[in-house]
Amino acid sequence: MTANPHDGPSEKRTPPSRRTVLATFGVLPVLTAAATTAGTGPADAAAGAAADAGGATTPVPAAAAAAAVINVSATRQTIRGFGGMSHAAWAGDLTAAQRDTAFGTGDERLGFSLLRIPVPEDRAAWSRDLATAKRAVELGASVIASPWNPPASMVETFVHGSQTNARRLRYDMYAAYAQHLNDFSTYLRNNGVPVYGISVQNEPDYAQDWTWWTPAEMVRFLRENAGSIGTRVIAPESFQYLKNMSDPILNDPVALANVDVIGAHLYGTPFANFPYPLFKQKGAGKELWMTEVYYPNSTDSADLWPQALDVGEHLHRAMVEAEFQAYIWWYIRRSYGPLREDGRISKRGAAMAHFARFVRPGYVRVDATAQPATGVFVSAYRGGGSTVVVALNKGTAATSQQFTLVNGTGSSVSSWLTDASRNVASQGATGVSNGSFTVALPARSVTTFVIR
Repeated sequence: MTANPHDGPSEKRTPPSRRTVLATFGVLPVLTAAATTAGTGPADAAAGAAADAGGATTPVPAAAAAAAVINVSATRQTIRGFGGMSHAAWAGDLTAAQRDTAFGTGDERLGFSLLRIPVPEDRAAWSRDLATAKRAVELGASVIASPWNPPASMVETFVHGSQTNARRLRYDMYAAYAQHLNDFSTYLRNNGVPVYGISVQNEPDYAQDWTWWTPAEMVRFLRENAGSIGTRVIAPESFQYLKNMSDPILNDPVALANVDVIGAHLYGTPFANFPYPLFKQKGAGKELWMTEVYYPNSTDSADLWPQALDVGEHLHRAMVEAEFQAYIWWYIRRSYGPLREDGRISKRGAAMAHFARFVRPGYVRVDATAQPATGVFVSAYRGGGSTVVVALNKGTAATSQQFTLVNGTGSSVSSWLTDASRNVASQGATGVSNGSFTVALPARSVTTFVIR
């Protein structure tokens, strides 16, 4: 993606905003805040206003919910992590303190385990994001990189619809471009940053301001050139998870053999399009990552509550319905991002931390009752000798929720809570009886439980 009018300039020029471009695709309503389960009557509105202000509300009797069953032996995808983008040229570099806040795992930290950085077309700029990348690695994170453009010498212009100066990689430069990507990966590795994977192109199907690729061109590059790249290859990073970009890769055995991660962005993607049956059918041995998004918009403050709960639901659906193995935000530090401009964790960031701090790389998602009650979303993960459960309650009333472990054991449960007035606040521990425990999920809240 690039900067929109709220995001500052890009390296070259400011293109039409993503909101303007997406409107031409007929998906603008998807970019608005996701609907919550809040009621619309005066009582609900009053309760919501008080909660948003961080003040006390009149106690509401907890509603009963069906048990959320956690089947520890029913394993799904392996989680590679959660993270964000650092782009020093466009948004300024993170400070030393902000790097620690983003990638540290303790209290008042985001717990990010993934960092995405750009691949500058100019080799003289390759060191620009190095300091942040090195610190992220020191704190246990993995690094991926995405290019917006090849070096200028490899590019030609052509007519793309109404765009007369569209850019594409010259066909006789495919091998040189593969070497360019390989050289950047080698540069980082030689400077203490082993690269987990490198992308062929950021958003090849949304490229008014960078380089276009057709699905056929992407397949050709993967078939003929990607095998020479000495790290994992990510493709196609469609801006809206459009399957016409990734289906041809999955349907071409040679191209598929040379790609390691099917990467996608989720700008304006409806939840109904999150599942990917063809990947399940043909993607054995490959990974499925969500490599960029902001949600639900880039215009609102990241500290609006309960709107920030939409980020939690988006994450839940990305893990449960899309079965992504990674979830990466756009700018780490931004008014709408997980870190505010002053470096403090925002409400959106707190929602992300409920996953990132506790669901660590290598953990495996396990089956859980995804929606045991209206407005309640539950996902579960197993790793490090623990079972981690993330539960959102988007409703305006507290919910008494029972959790039951199947094919697993635990004796104690520690929990952390975010609501209108708290951010990932420790709630102490409680016991497990006969494989079950029951807790009250406060109205408009997200809670992480760690069962040991």
